[in-house]
Amino acid sequence: MKYLLWLLKAAIFFTLFAFALNNQQDASVHFFFGTQWRAPMVLIVLSAFGLGLVVGVLGMVPRWWRHRSAARRAQAAAASAAPLPATEPPLPANAELPPHGI
Repeated sequence: MKYLLWLLKAAIFFTLFAFALNNQQDASVHFFFGTQWRAPMVLIVLSAFGLGLVVGVLGMVPRWWRHRSAARRAQAAAASAAPLPATEPPLPANAELPPHGI
């Protein structure tokens, strides 16, 4: 399995490397007010991909912060709450637990 994963990574790398070698022609990206950027096509595609990653991560940051603060509040509430007395007897070791899901 380890060698199969290594082989998959190598195949992806060589595919991207061949893409880069086949797209070395200059291309231009036209911006507003008559400005343009001339660069090899592979750099333009790589920049667009990187910019998309950055925008996606920045879009997720507020949600991550909310989840972290909610987890901290829940952890603090659980730590400050007194342990409840057990009202049900513990399950035997061979008892089947009910299924759970998302």
